[in-house]
Amino acid sequence: MQSKATTVDQYMAELPEDRRAALSAVRDTIRANIDKDVEECMGYGMPGYAIPHRVYPPGYHCDPSMGLPFAGFASQKNYMSVYLMTVYGEGSEENWFREKWAKTGKKLDMGKCCIRFKKLEDLALDVIGEAIRRVSAKDFIAHYEKSILSMNKSASAKRAAKGTAKKATVARPATKPAKRKPTTPKTAKRVAKKTAKRVARPAAKKKVARRARSR
Repeated sequence: MQSKATTVDQYMAELPEDRRAALSAVRDTIRANIDKDVEECMGYGMPGYAIPHRVYPPGYHCDPSMGLPFAGFASQKNYMSVYLMTVYGEGSEENWFREKWAKTGKKLDMGKCCIRFKKLEDLALDVIGEAIRRVSAKDFIAHYEKSILSMNKSASAKRAAKGTAKKATVARPATKPAKRKPTTPKTAKRVAKKTAKRVARPAAKKKVARRARSR
């Protein structure tokens, strides 16, 4: 759920006590392990950690006015979540993370970069801390430009090509029906004569067949 809070402290103060305690532990873990060039902020109505423009001037491709998202957490309607962009779009980091988590014996409920949980005990905070500590701001920028940014450009190109093909199909002119010559009295008489012959031919064949059987 998106919040209208303008600071992380304000966001935390609005939470129910049990969720505030769980997400405070997540926040402490992130802050204790994150690179010094990543800053805490509010983004998309939830607490986040982003690489600021002073470090990465282009900003986030989805919204260049924002810093480059690195991590985050949120209180959703039916669960809480932790976001780790360091394991998104990168096979080796994601594989490491999943294997490391599995060794803790805790169940991992994870999408592309979102870890969902209902109570603090569901989390392997040490693994989350290590996942953040393993990737510096410099390394993440390189990973972002190589994997995530190129992946999104490729997807955008495919969508554009599909849209162009669709427009071309819609714009294609419909085939005009063949023009029929106007019917003249002479033409009508000839058509009627041919039709009469086609109708009479089967009748004549039947008459010949009856005569043959009667002999």
